[in-house]
Amino acid sequence: MLLQLYNDNLEIINNLDTDNYHKRITQATVRGVLLRASRVENLPSVYSFFADLLTTSLINVICSPCFREFQLYYLFILNREKVLFTGCYFLIIFRLLQIYIGCYQKNKLSKILIMANTLEQLRQYTTVVADTGDFESMKEYKPTDATTNPSLILAAAKLPQYSSIIDKAIEYGKSNGSDVTAAMNYLCVAFGMEILKIIPGRVSTEVDARLSYDKEGSIKKAHELIKLYEANGISRDRILIKLATTWEGVEAARELEKEGIHCNMTLLFNFAQAVACAEAGVTLISPFVGRIYDWWVAKTGKKVYEDPFEDPGVKSVTRIYNYYKKHGYKTVVMGASFRNVSEIKCLAGCDLLTISPSLLAELSNEKDVPLERVLSPEKAKQLPDDNSESNYDEKSFHAALMADEKLKEGIEKFSADVIKLENDIKERLAKA
Repeated sequence: MLLQLYNDNLEIINNLDTDNYHKRITQATVRGVLLRASRVENLPSVYSFFADLLTTSLINVICSPCFREFQLYYLFILNREKVLFTGCYFLIIFRLLQIYIGCYQKNKLSKILIMANTLEQLRQYTTVVADTGDFESMKEYKPTDATTNPSLILAAAKLPQYSSIIDKAIEYGKSNGSDVTAAMNYLCVAFGMEILKIIPGRVSTEVDARLSYDKEGSIKKAHELIKLYEANGISRDRILIKLATTWEGVEAARELEKEGIHCNMTLLFNFAQAVACAEAGVTLISPFVGRIYDWWVAKTGKKVYEDPFEDPGVKSVTRIYNYYKKHGYKTVVMGASFRNVSEIKCLAGCDLLTISPSLLAELSNEKDVPLERVLSPEKAKQLPDDNSESNYDEKSFHAALMADEKLKEGIEKFSADVIKLENDIKERLAKA
């Protein structure tokens, strides 16, 4: 009878709309329940075995990123006539309700998640984005989206495995009169196209950082990049044009968004920039965490925070996220530039987090450590209004920038890397 029950349920498990990993977990759990039950003579003990182990299986399923696996619940509903001990069925349902009321509503369900590493838990709350130009890292960690910048492309271009992409860019440049700009545009787009073969979501391609204070130049460059993508069969909906969050960059993004070109505002360090972006209707912002931390370390010498939530970068992104959700802005927040996994954990629940391969590896290797959701729209809406700096014109925008120093520094760094990459392309074009 136990064997028949297992075989009946096995067919339903196999038909669940989920991955093989969770199917195997469920099969093993049900099998373990039945085997243990067959060795117990005392009826209440059997009830307990069924309730504990089957409930554990259900919770593991509920906590998985594929929430449709909750269909497994119906495995027990539909087969209740076949359950060996009817009393166990009611006990399972009772315990599920206990767990739901006691844990889920307090965002503590992850505490009973079984065999999930920290990266898997983070994916329950946040879209994980790869901050890299390395294709192999993307294949390994399977992010939804990816971001690139001049520094990442420069580093990748030096690696032999990407030589074919460089060669295509040189060929494209030659076919356009040995135009360095054309070759550079193609190189950025070629990296983006390769990334889109790996990820299901969007890739961010950055406008030349030297145009950061040139609104019209930024718009022109964005048009060139989008035109190249579309000429190669890539929809603009899968592209985010990355712009520095200068006043001119925000105004360029305002115009581009009206044309259906989605923008990712980078080098964003403070609340003033974030409010300006939201009011301009941009698609996404990338507030930096680690570089704010670096600035405060340089100013104060303080490197360690006993309470990780006191990290200045974490506090900045938290404030921005809560303000956006409180006031219903559609612009999404993608925390960026992390120095350690603690900063990432403190922002669990942020719309997106873009994470380097080294920190993705650290999160993936960390097991049996519960991760709770920190940020959520529901929590944000319950917070008091934050209107202290909600209105900005160009003058106050610049005056308010604690980030002015870091913004200039970031633009200079990206510009320097663009020049290095450009010089390399020039040399290759001359030799071709």
